[in-house]
Amino acid sequence: METYSSLSDHELTGLLKSGDKAAFTEIYHRYKWVLFLHALKRTRDREQAKDIIQELFTTLWDKRNDLDLRSHLSGYLYTSVRNRVIKTFAHQQVASDYITSIAASINDDNCITDHKVRQSSLAAIIENEINELPEKMREVFILSRKHHLSHREIAQQLGIEETTVKRQISNALKILRVKLGLFTWLALLFKFL
Repeated sequence: METYSSLSDHELTGLLKSGDKAAFTEIYHRYKWVLFLHALKRTRDREQAKDIIQELFTTLWDKRNDLDLRSHLSGYLYTSVRNRVIKTFAHQQVASDYITSIAASINDDNCITDHKVRQSSLAAIIENEINELPEKMREVFILSRKHHLSHREIAQQLGIEETTVKRQISNALKILRVKLGLFTWLALLFKFL
């Protein structure tokens, strides 16, 4: 009886299709190293090349019944390795694009979130400074800026002169500019540190 090592690729393929494990083993030993080197040359990654070869031979065994070789076994195996390398690179590119997209999205979200945090922090600081104003000045300022009342309407509502309303708003703005100017300067300082 002939040993499997002396059989041609065509004969081994016929035996493989009939489920002969020894024929599969012979094909594996005959081509594993040359195919590994072929995959390694393309991928430049030993583990990736090993995975490609393992996947190739697993698929060869699983689909042995459907195997329809129109060329030589060696040509089929080389083409399969090439296609798997291309598939691996395509998968890596998709994964890389996905990671880049997620990173960009996170950066955009962080930028938006950072802006919202700064905006709400500034609003809280302004609100705190308004609350620190003297009582009458605060009341006039709130009616003007938050309730959008005119100087005349504020004067009528509080029973004071229009000039007093104007002076209270002007003084409130001066106080807030000084205090908020300091906060703006500090915020800019910390941003660049």
